[in-house]
Amino acid sequence: MTAYTLSQRTIPLQEEWDVLVIGGGPAGCAAAISAAREGARTLLIEATGALGGMGTSGLVPAWTPFSDGEKIVYKGIAEAVFVALKSEMPHIDKNATNWVAINPEKLKRIYDRMVTEAGAQVLFNTMVCAVDTDGAGGIQAVIVNNKAGLTAYRAGVYVDCTGDADLAAWAGAEFQKGDEDDGSLQPATHCFTMGNVDEYAYRHGVQLNGWKNPASPVHAIIASGKYPLLDHHMCNSLVAPRTVGFNAGHIQGVDNTDPHSVSQALIKGRIIAEEVRKSLAEYCPDAFGNAFVAATAPLMGIRESRRIVGDYVLQLEDYVERKSFEDEICRNSYFIDVHGSRKKKLATGKDEEYYTHVMRYGPGDSHGIPYRCLTPKGIRNMLVAGRSISCERMVLGSVRVMPVCLAMGEAAGLAAAMAAKLDSHDVHAVDTKRLRERLKEEGAYIH
Repeated sequence: MTAYTLSQRTIPLQEEWDVLVIGGGPAGCAAAISAAREGARTLLIEATGALGGMGTSGLVPAWTPFSDGEKIVYKGIAEAVFVALKSEMPHIDKNATNWVAINPEKLKRIYDRMVTEAGAQVLFNTMVCAVDTDGAGGIQAVIVNNKAGLTAYRAGVYVDCTGDADLAAWAGAEFQKGDEDDGSLQPATHCFTMGNVDEYAYRHGVQLNGWKNPASPVHAIIASGKYPLLDHHMCNSLVAPRTVGFNAGHIQGVDNTDPHSVSQALIKGRIIAEEVRKSLAEYCPDAFGNAFVAATAPLMGIRESRRIVGDYVLQLEDYVERKSFEDEICRNSYFIDVHGSRKKKLATGKDEEYYTHVMRYGPGDSHGIPYRCLTPKGIRNMLVAGRSISCERMVLGSVRVMPVCLAMGEAAGLAAAMAAKLDSHDVHAVDTKRLRERLKEEGAYIH
């Protein structure tokens, strides 16, 4: 690729913000809510036209568990979002905590309401395209692109909730990405919904997910050889009347930091969605004989990309030991869930081609996430929340999901508001004792 030099130009600057949150997924929404709640002038910048990330524009059909088997551990803003959505879905048991279905349109409105009522402003259809630094670890401004052209935004503190650590990487922060041996990334999944499903047959028929269900029709579908793009990954949930959401299939080799890679994956994902429909119409006609693909997600379902190197790197041993930290800002109880590459699994001779599950917790088990996992080394006035926090790759398989991202986002937003009040705007100088006290006051679950 050759270089192109722009002629000298002046870019408009907005600089009235205390906290600038980049990315409106679960972490970003929670960060904007908590920062604005603390009185910080907060702007949330989102690349799409809706808040919620994978739960809305990504069409992920269900939350991962909110409980540790005994109680809800993702509390505060996370629990408020969860309860609000359940209250608008009559077919969901109000006491359900694990693998609860998501209606994406209802969830969009919940995030809209909670973010704006907290006092944060939202800027949709806007992408950050550059970061201006002072050369000494400080971010001076971000450059965004939307229908108004290029604009610079300046804040005291920035919160990177892009999911890919875009802001951190462009600011010069150290990061890791993929498998340490070959750089491979977990496969992506393009989620979708199917309408006109026979609800009675769906509810009372065999379970589709074929991994641990030998009676699943998915095994026969794959054995037929007629649907070569499908595999045993077939998670699904009833998200609305006669409407089933699917988190199904794997697309290998997708790098969310490479737009060409994602573009090809979206095309393939839509083909996979139609293959799922055809196969279920053939093998499960009572439930899916008249079904149709109602929507494919605007966003690709990405499980892995960059991970920052922070002041602390969360270790697999921390997960195994259920470790607590003096500066922990939330707890996490999701199991290690790393979707592996087929090539690597076959090469190692393991029976499971697509998964590596290290272990699952027992009832009441969880581990802490320290504040230091949110603070990139060498960057003064930026925090990172969401799946790109500082952690080992195996631990990413646990901390990448939406409930814990909500909890991390709330802590990041509160810490950003605290740092914005410091003359230095230094996120590394935040009083973590006071941070933890405020989080507990807002209902967070911390050991």
